[in-house]
Amino acid sequence: MVGAIEVTPEQFGDDRGVFLEWYRFDRLAEVVGHPLDLRQGNTSVSRLGTLRGIHYADVPPGQAKYVTAVRGAVIDYIVDLRVGSPTFGAWDSVLLDETDRRAVYLPEGIGHAFVALADFATVTYLVSSVYAPAAEHGITPFDPQIGLTLPDDVGDFLLTDKDRFAPTLQEALAAGALPDYDVVERRRQALAASHLAAGRAS
Repeated sequence: MVGAIEVTPEQFGDDRGVFLEWYRFDRLAEVVGHPLDLRQGNTSVSRLGTLRGIHYADVPPGQAKYVTAVRGAVIDYIVDLRVGSPTFGAWDSVLLDETDRRAVYLPEGIGHAFVALADFATVTYLVSSVYAPAAEHGITPFDPQIGLTLPDDVGDFLLTDKDRFAPTLQEALAAGALPDYDVVERRRQALAASHLAAGRAS
């Protein structure tokens, strides 16, 4: 997936428990080209079978995300919704759990969804813009064109009507409601240039 990154932290365990760095702005910036401009932190707690997404935000302003599960487990889905992207419409998934403690970075324009694999599955997000309802959108996670492979052992999915009856990818495309890859890429390049200039000035 163009621009999305999976992070597996090193864990240090002893008889007291475990310590890890679940987010390092400098190391992420080395890979992405600029730091994640943190504007808000979110936490969701979900029952087994809860399905959230596919969610995305208008670009601009966009909303990059850094997502991890601090309790339980979820299957996290990353969907490329950027029109013109080499991987437009493609998706990937990552198991986020309290064992490997992986995280995923999703750049602006990428769709995000997850399914809770346990009760009290707790997901924490760091995001680059504050919640703006008018700029937030969704694609139905049941869109056959996208074809998410959803787990079949969690019972009936629990989701909002807003997510269940969200438009398909083709409907959102026809409505001009999807992010444009060139716009996202220009924004990424501007952020990278600003980060480079700030580094030279310091």
